[in-house]
Amino acid sequence: MSPIVDGNGNGKHNESSSSIFEIGESDLSRLLERPKAVNIERKRSFDERSISELSISSPPRQFYKNSENSSRVFDNFGSIHSPGRSGVSTPRSFYCMETHPIVAEAWEALQRSIVHFREQPVGTLAALDNSTEELNYDQVFVRDFVPSALAFLMNGEPEIVKNFLLKTLRLQSWEKKVDNFTLGAGVMPASFKVLHDPVRNNETIIADFGECAIGRVAPVDSGFWWIILLRAYTKSTGDNTLAEMPEFQRGIKLILALCLSEGYDTFPTLLCADGCSMIDRRMGVYGYPIEIQALFFMALRCALNLLKNDEEGKDFSDRVVKRLHALSYHMRSYFWLDIKQLNDIYRYKTEEYSHTAVNKFNVMPDSLPDWVFDFMPTRGGYFIGNVSPARMDFRWFCLGNCVAILSSLATPEQASAIMDLIESRWDELVGEMPLKICYPSMETHEWRIVTGCDPKNTSWSYHNGGSWPVLLWLLTAACIKSGRPQLARRAIELVEARLSKDHWPEYYDGKLGRYMGKQARKYQTWSIAGYLVAKMMLEDPSHLGMISLEEDKQMKPHIKRSASWMC
Repeated sequence: MSPIVDGNGNGKHNESSSSIFEIGESDLSRLLERPKAVNIERKRSFDERSISELSISSPPRQFYKNSENSSRVFDNFGSIHSPGRSGVSTPRSFYCMETHPIVAEAWEALQRSIVHFREQPVGTLAALDNSTEELNYDQVFVRDFVPSALAFLMNGEPEIVKNFLLKTLRLQSWEKKVDNFTLGAGVMPASFKVLHDPVRNNETIIADFGECAIGRVAPVDSGFWWIILLRAYTKSTGDNTLAEMPEFQRGIKLILALCLSEGYDTFPTLLCADGCSMIDRRMGVYGYPIEIQALFFMALRCALNLLKNDEEGKDFSDRVVKRLHALSYHMRSYFWLDIKQLNDIYRYKTEEYSHTAVNKFNVMPDSLPDWVFDFMPTRGGYFIGNVSPARMDFRWFCLGNCVAILSSLATPEQASAIMDLIESRWDELVGEMPLKICYPSMETHEWRIVTGCDPKNTSWSYHNGGSWPVLLWLLTAACIKSGRPQLARRAIELVEARLSKDHWPEYYDGKLGRYMGKQARKYQTWSIAGYLVAKMMLEDPSHLGMISLEEDKQMKPHIKRSASWMC
């Protein structure tokens, strides 16, 4: 790889090989073979009773021509079939209804966003809004590509997902520097961009590992999403050869080595800087944010399924299992909030010193915000935003709670309570456009102190209580797994009423999500893909198996007192 210089004068590396990934010819030919179609056995990832009661017969079909004039088959629920799609034995849909007109429009928009590198599809652009400055929206973001990847997998088109996994794995091996500091070997890029040189008639790739990001923060979530997507690809296609390659096993272990390294932490959670995930600006989520902890938990569980059973693989598996036990206990015990726990915190004593302390983090009861008492329903609960010494962030964060359900970090009882909360606080969390990224927003003095007077994160806008349509797919998956498909249907209907008319914006503003975001890009790819994934999952719940993990009964170990108790 030779260095190149982008328009800002930053040194980068470019790809100099002609293949999508630098491996032997025999391995490459084997990798590019289309994976065999397999039958996906439906797991107990959703309510069995609701599935059986809502079973329906196969509907009539109609045809749709995409932009390349290749035939696709739609059933009248909007699912798209291609010859390579895996067969399933589950019901086609929860609801008997016609295909919504915006489904075809969404697929066409998703196809237009595809990025090619040397004639191979490798990802999708963040947005295709020609009415405003591109900034970094013309790049392929790891987190943004996840819903696009799931849509392609559900549609029987795994090639682009495989290429993306290969390409990002290759980028992981690059030397990563911010100023004079070298990042860990396992760090995955936040994004990459394909550069076309018409003079030399070649293409190169530049990647951003955080050195160009707002605040210069490395993306902690990219590696987790990469592992989760690799497991989804393997689950969807039945193709284990990719994950079992030595290069992929090494990539997984490098990510795990970053997360499982020993240090000064007394908690099993990951300590993070502000802006290291989807909320990539200063929003007071530094410390132990729920989004990162839930993704961490899910990535660890996915890694267990992907690691080979060799000597090194067993060593990593043992470390992962130990961390999972500690992490699940910590999150379920200290991050969980319901009306009983809220009352307990309200009555906390402070300055306790001993192993018998109830207020383990010395949280001051007076720090409880007034809004949380009205927000908390009698039935319901959620994982709060952050827990660290003398600090609890009581805000609701959608992504972290939905991933907690999908990964089974939330127990079945907790998952049901989260759904109860969403249903009882529908106007606050869903409103007129799904879905609040966090609730409530910060205002006035708190906004000035926490965000640094960020003009993009004003009250009820963007990350500060804005409504993000991309979160629809996570809500839908969590609803199906929790046996509440009717909530997902209700949210999808809200999206279908406006999203296409507004040209698929990135986010909405206002308490109810009534107004298109003041700086929202139109034709935001993950808004488009999120809708398609939600639609396809609701119509064929077997797709949930790609992104859902069943509860591991061993995650409830008997907690023994440590030796320090006997001191």
